[in-house]
Amino acid sequence: MLLRWLLNSLLILVLPYIVPGISVANFWTALLVALVFGILNALVKPILIILTLPVTILSLGLFVFILNAILLWFTSTIVKGFEIRNFSAAVLAALVLWVGSMLVNLLTKQKTPRTF
Repeated sequence: MLLRWLLNSLLILVLPYIVPGISVANFWTALLVALVFGILNALVKPILIILTLPVTILSLGLFVFILNAILLWFTSTIVKGFEIRNFSAAVLAALVLWVGSMLVNLLTKQKTPRTF
């Protein structure tokens, strides 16, 4: 869990080089962004998904990226030193974070032994 947090922080630190319109002050800011974004994803995102379920179903699940962008933008208002200049940058950053988090989860996946 700690390794995933650190790897996601590194991903957030690299984000300004991939997505124009994003700035991260330093590594400590990236750690804090990963922590706040993770807490928001764990506590607020399920409520937002339930509230926007009809739109999510009609968009075949693509509205979840918009929810991620909104949560990421909200994170930028909470954490000083993390700035998102416009909503399109937030959407692109949410997409990059989704792909990066998927890779982090694949790399840190613990193998469980099979039981018969």
